[in-house]
Amino acid sequence: QVQLVESGGGLVQAGGSLRLSCAASGRPFSRHAMGWFRLAPGTERGFVAAISWSGGVTYDADSVKGRFTISRDKAKNTVYLQMNSLKPEDTAAYYCAASAIKTMLDAEYDYWGQGTQVTVSS
Repeated sequence: QVQLVESGGGLVQAGGSLRLSCAASGRPFSRHAMGWFRLAPGTERGFVAAISWSGGVTYDADSVKGRFTISRDKAKNTVYLQMNSLKPEDTAAYYCAASAIKTMLDAEYDYWGQGTQVTVSS
């Protein structure tokens, strides 16, 4: 069992930055791939970024590549999402998740956090 707790969300103006954190506990964290997803009102949950246990990364190219950076600190059992140049359309609840493999498919993730809200004002 893996427990995930997100933090770092909040209200920010367009063009600003936030860093989300996801602290993991339970089973050995370093063997899991980790992903970030987001859910905005009226939309389906969408993939943002993922990182494998070895550090390979994948981004949703259309929406966040070049602005968001995913990273992980195995010593701290924490994965981060650095979000720069934020836009109002980035407003959503952001969720981290753990999976056996790095994937963009949310159905492949076995464990989910409770989410943290990010609101970007124009």
